[in-house]
Amino acid sequence: MRRMMVVTAHPDDEASSFGGSLRLYSERGVETCVICLTPGQAATHRGGARNDRELGALRREEFAAACKILKVARGTVLDYPDGQLHRLDLQRVVSDLTLHIRDFRPQILLTFDPAGGATGHTDHSMASVFATLAFHWAGRSNRFPDQLSDSLVAHRVQKLYYASSNSVLPGRQPVTMAPGTAHIEIGKFLETKIEAFRAHASQQPLWALFEEYERKGESQERFHLAAAVKRGPIVPEDDLFAGVNEEAP
Repeated sequence: MRRMMVVTAHPDDEASSFGGSLRLYSERGVETCVICLTPGQAATHRGGARNDRELGALRREEFAAACKILKVARGTVLDYPDGQLHRLDLQRVVSDLTLHIRDFRPQILLTFDPAGGATGHTDHSMASVFATLAFHWAGRSNRFPDQLSDSLVAHRVQKLYYASSNSVLPGRQPVTMAPGTAHIEIGKFLETKIEAFRAHASQQPLWALFEEYERKGESQERFHLAAAVKRGPIVPEDDLFAGVNEEAP
C-alpha cells in the first residue's frame, strides 16, 4: 500500500496548500493522512464562535468535512496552541509527529517550507521544522526509543517535500520559498480543492482571495524535494511517488 502523510498547522491548510494532491493521490489508490497541529482557535475569522474553545470545536468539524471531500483516509487534529508553535518544546512536538509517522508508515511526507508557505505564517514555519526533524528521526532506533515495541518499529520515510509556489499573497511581508522541483497537475481536482476550502465556513472572508489565488496557479500544486532516501541529483518530477520503492520496510 502506498501511503502519503501531510503535516499542517491549522484546519484549512490541508485544502489550501495540499488539497489537489491529496484528492489526486487518493484517486490513485494512495492511503492519505493529514496531521494538523492545532485546532486553529486563534484565527482572526471566528465564524460566530464566542470564544477560542467554540472556534476550535467548529474548526475541527470543518476539517473533518474537508477531509471527507478530499478523501483523506486518516485526519487528525492535535491540541497544540494556535499561534504559539514557536514557543513549544521542540522535542515534545517532534516526538508526537515521530509516533504518528511510525504508526502510519508513509513513503511520502509533505509539509510547508521553513519560510512558512505563501503566507509566511510562523506556525507554518514551525510545522516545517517539526515535520522535517520527525522525517529524519522516525527511521532511527536511537530517537525516541521508548516508542518502539514489537508492534511499532522505526520507519524511514523515503521522500520529504515542501509546498512551494510561483507567487505570494499581496500585501504580505516578503517570502523566499524553496523552488518547485515537482509540478503536480491536479486538473479537475482544482474545483474539489476549492470546494474543500469552502468547507471551512468560519473562514468565509478568505474564500474569494483563495479562489483567485488558486485559479492563477494553472491547476498545479508545486513542491520542493527537500530530502530523499534515494541518492542522486534533483530532477523535475510530475509524480511525488517517482522512484519510491513500495517494497521497502
